[in-house]
Amino acid sequence: MSAPLIILIVLLLVLVLLYNSLVAKKNQVENIFASVDTQLKKRYDLIPNLVASVSKYMEHEKSILQDVTKLRSEAAKASSEEQKITLDQKMSAALGSIMVAVENYPELKANENVIHLQHTLSEVEAQIAAARRAYNQAVTDFNNALEQIPTNIMANMMGYSKKTLFEIDESERKNINVKKLFN
Repeated sequence: MSAPLIILIVLLLVLVLLYNSLVAKKNQVENIFASVDTQLKKRYDLIPNLVASVSKYMEHEKSILQDVTKLRSEAAKASSEEQKITLDQKMSAALGSIMVAVENYPELKANENVIHLQHTLSEVEAQIAAARRAYNQAVTDFNNALEQIPTNIMANMMGYSKKTLFEIDESERKNINVKKLFN
């Protein structure tokens, strides 16, 4: 075998490996996002039960319940990862407000149905958090590959672009002012 042929074969092999690596990272991001999406759907399926259980007690917080219902409806229509991530942030904040409000109603807090829903929602939220961590790691690996040499060259040729991470909303970084919620 001649040297140019060996170089060509090695170069071709490197290109195939780079291509396969990028495709695997992209597919991993999509696979893990599907897991996140499944957990979000579980959460959205719980919301009507939660709203129905607490609405009769929480006339004061009617706007919170309406917001949660509206966000659930929007989430069902969301098609892109970015839309779903944004709606997830808003939903987390709204559900947090409901849970804080539930704490202020002793008879509601003691309601067996609400206790079960809170427990189930807590489980789903823990699963969502785990799925977000896995997704963010896969996205970080993918985004790194898009920026690192030599995979960035292949990624540009393939038309790949950076993916969005799940990040908490700025409002979630602050402590909730319970007094403000009920004034």
